[in-house]
Amino acid sequence: MNKTNDNFEKESDRGYIFGRNAVLEAIRSGREIDRLYVLKGNTAGALVPIIEKCRAKKIPVKEVPSQKLDFMSGNQTHQGVIASVAAKEYCSLEDILNTAKEKGTSPFVIICDGLEDPHNLGAIIRTAEATGVDGIIIPRHRSVSVNATVAKSASGALEYMNVCKVTNIPNTIDELKNNGFWVYAADMDGQNWFEPDFKGATAIVIGSEGNGVSRLVKDKCDGVISMPMCGKINSLNASVAAGVLMYEVAKQRL
Repeated sequence: MNKTNDNFEKESDRGYIFGRNAVLEAIRSGREIDRLYVLKGNTAGALVPIIEKCRAKKIPVKEVPSQKLDFMSGNQTHQGVIASVAAKEYCSLEDILNTAKEKGTSPFVIICDGLEDPHNLGAIIRTAEATGVDGIIIPRHRSVSVNATVAKSASGALEYMNVCKVTNIPNTIDELKNNGFWVYAADMDGQNWFEPDFKGATAIVIGSEGNGVSRLVKDKCDGVISMPMCGKINSLNASVAAGVLMYEVAKQRL
C-alpha cells in the first residue's frame, strides 16, 4: 500500500483525512465529509478541483493557517488540505422513525440546536441510548459533527444510536409535527419539565451551550419546558439538562 493510501486509512479512523489525493478520493467515493480545511491563501492550483467538488456537494470549506493544519495532521504532510469526516455514517429522518416502528414504541428524538462541544454531544448520545431515544438530530452548519471526540465521549453508545444531520432544523420540526410529534424546547421560562405528557411521539430540543435554543427554532416548538434552578447559577450544562429530560420521558413510558 502506498503512502497516500496509508494516510487515507489511518486518518479516516482518527476523524481526519489529509493529502490532496486522499481527500479527493474520499469525496469521489461518497464518504460523508463534514468540513474541508484548506491552507489560507492557497486555494488555487491543485486544490481547485477539491474545493469545487466540496462546494458542489454543499460541504463547508474553511481557510485556516498552516499551524492549524499541522496540528490537525499531527505535523504530517497534509499538502494544504484536510477533510473532517464523520466517526459514523449519518442516517435519515425516515431511518429514525422506522427504528421506533420496529420497536413498536412511540418515537422519541433529541434535537441538538447548535451544540459546539463534542463532549456534550457524546454525553447526550450515551444517555440517549440508555433511555430509549430513537435518534439524535443535528444541524449541518454551525454545530459540532460526529467526530472522534464525540465517539470517545459516547463510550460505545454511538454504535447503537441513529444520528441524522439536517440542513434546516425548523423545517425538520415541521416534518416531525406532520408525523404526529409534539416538540418541546428546553429553555428558561417554560412549564415544569414533568408536566407535559411524553408518552406519545416526542421531540426535545437542546440548545447551544452559549445561546440556548434559537428564536426561530423555539417559535416552531409546541412548548417550552424548564427545570427549576435553586442555586445561584441560572442554567445547567447542555448534556446534564438533556439527561434529566430524557429520563423524565423514560419514566413516563415505563
